[in-house]
Parts: sequence; structure tokens; C-alpha cells
Amino acid sequence: MTNSQPPTGLSRELIALRAARELEPGSVVNLGIGLPTLVAGFVEPSDDILFQAENGILGYSGVSESDFDSDLINAGGQPVNLVAGASFFDTADSFAMIRGGHIDAAILGGLQVSAQGDLANWYVPARGGGSVGGAMDLAVGAKKLIIAMAHVTREGEPRIVEACDYPLTAERCVDVIITDYAVIDVTESGFQLREVAPGISVGEVIDWTGAPVNVSGDVIEMSL
Repeated sequence: MTNSQPPTGLSRELIALRAARELEPGSVVNLGIGLPTLVAGFVEPSDDILFQAENGILGYSGVSESDFDSDLINAGGQPVNLVAGASFFDTADSFAMIRGGHIDAAILGGLQVSAQGDLANWYVPARGGGSVGGAMDLAVGAKKLIIAMAHVTREGEPRIVEACDYPLTAERCVDVIITDYAVIDVTESGFQLREVAPGISVGEVIDWTGAPVNVSGDVIEMSL
């Protein structure tokens, strides 16, 4: 990391757009609170993706812009639009679905991700407070875990690190990290740079990542 100001990367909406492209057609997907909720707005109906909310919904298409209906909300309390055939169930069934390995992918926000794929996303010691919620179950139970987050903190500190110093959500669970700077795969040999955001160089990604980043061959620019 350098002593200069970090570069300006993608907007939250463009991070969500890129994250949406990681999802396989026909999959069941859970979206975490915050930035990940934007992902639903970038999925095509023809992809037949079913979004699941841990409070007991399977089959919604995104956050509703119409009148608020307190009976139709996701786990973050946002009103959602249902798709034909949507179903409702209690929290016990929802978490049985998650813990039973029936969620194809989860997209969560992150505070830190380590080179081993550990995730910390619920508690910042300097601020206090926080609740892990359903993130622990999703991080372990989803077949694929995608983290969508800013590459650095507001103070310019890296969120992608050698080892997390925030309390962990789960160990060795992260598969892919999508930030405003890059797409990075978490592999057995550490971080592997796959793509860089428009206007961001490979060198800048390396400079603003708090752990070694493997670069092999040509790194492509994100297609947005």
C-alpha cells in the first residue's frame, strides 16, 4: 500500500452489476444486507434466478419501488417484488435450506477478507456494536460465497488482508471478491487477480491490497 490517496473505483451499483454476472442461470441466491441487495436489479428475468431471504421468502426479483407492504419484505426490512410461484415459510425452514446446502450462491458485504478466505463482516472493534445475524450460516452453507465490498476503508486501509484482525464471521469460506477495483479469486495459493475495474491498474490493485496478489497472464478489464 502507498502513502497516497486511494484511486476512485466503481460505484456501488457497478459493483453490484459485476457481482450479478457471477450468478448461474437457474440458481437459488441469497443477498446480504446493504450493497448486495442491489444485485437483484441487474439480473435478467430470463436467467430464472430465485432470490431467497432468510426471513422466509423464495422467489423475489428485487426491491419494490411501490407502496410499502410490511408482509413482503426481505431480511433487511426492504419491500420486495415477488415472482410467479414465490413461496413463504418460517425462519426454521429457511435456515434448514441454508444449512442444508440448498443455496447455490450467497453475495454478502465484507469488512475484511483474508488470504485464506476467512470473512469478517459484522463487527468493527473501534465502533462497537454489531450482530452477525444470518451471515455465519450463509457463509458456511452456500455452495459459492461472493463478497461485494469497497477495496479499502474510508481511511484508506485495505479490506483484503493477510489475516483478519476483526472478529470472524466464518473461516475459509470466500470464493470470489468483487470490489470497486477488481475481481479477485480466493485460491489455495492465495489471492488471484482475475479482472481490474476500468481506470484501475494492476499495480494499483496490488498497492492497495494488504496481502500478496498473484498475477498470471493478461488481466482483463471488467466488462460493464
